[in-house]
Amino acid sequence: MARILVVDDEKLIVKGIRFSLEQDGMEVDCAYDGEEAVSLAKQHEYDVVLLDLMLPKLDGYEVCQAIREFSEMPIIMLTAKGGDMDKILGLEYGADDYVTKPFNILEVKARIKAIIRRNQRKAKRAAQPENHIVSAGDLKLDREARRVFIGEKEINLTAKEFDLLELFVCNPNKVYSREALLTYVWGSKASESGDVRTVDVHVRRLREKIEPSPSDPRYVHTKWGVGYYFRA
Repeated sequence: MARILVVDDEKLIVKGIRFSLEQDGMEVDCAYDGEEAVSLAKQHEYDVVLLDLMLPKLDGYEVCQAIREFSEMPIIMLTAKGGDMDKILGLEYGADDYVTKPFNILEVKARIKAIIRRNQRKAKRAAQPENHIVSAGDLKLDREARRVFIGEKEINLTAKEFDLLELFVCNPNKVYSREALLTYVWGSKASESGDVRTVDVHVRRLREKIEPSPSDPRYVHTKWGVGYYFRA
């Protein structure tokens, strides 16, 4: 049974989301302010956190940042703001995806189920011990433990950053468009998710963490006008 944490100070919205998710057999915990959300996230490992941006005590950015200090559990940001900067900031603070209010609950459930399916596939792959270590130059990726090393130094990546790097490393020299990356990593088409810049933000953050010189990348390269690819 999937376990979801819904964080929003609007109790009617929480009630509606909870009812809909429970109808699909999910277990739902609720928090109505940022501090309560962080406390619950420390007590339980959730399959997905639905996190509103505007919260009392701690806002959604602060909650997201706090959770990322101890967990890579997937976070979908819920925001009433439609500005690009709010979306980008959410991703910068470690959110995996975002949905803008007012939202269709069917879209929210589709995003949740896509994340859960991906995690289930990863769990199955992790159960197969062969080929779970992939090396490319100084970079070593442990697919089972979801850990990344550059030389002897471990690099801390968010869940989506790891997913992107794993796809790249396991398919060297294959060029992926931003639309294709949205499908493979986020489980949604560009027309559904609404913004391929989500990919650009994550690639930039990934480069800042793994590249000796992010402006002159060694691993994740850009094929101008096409997309991104990995070269060892």
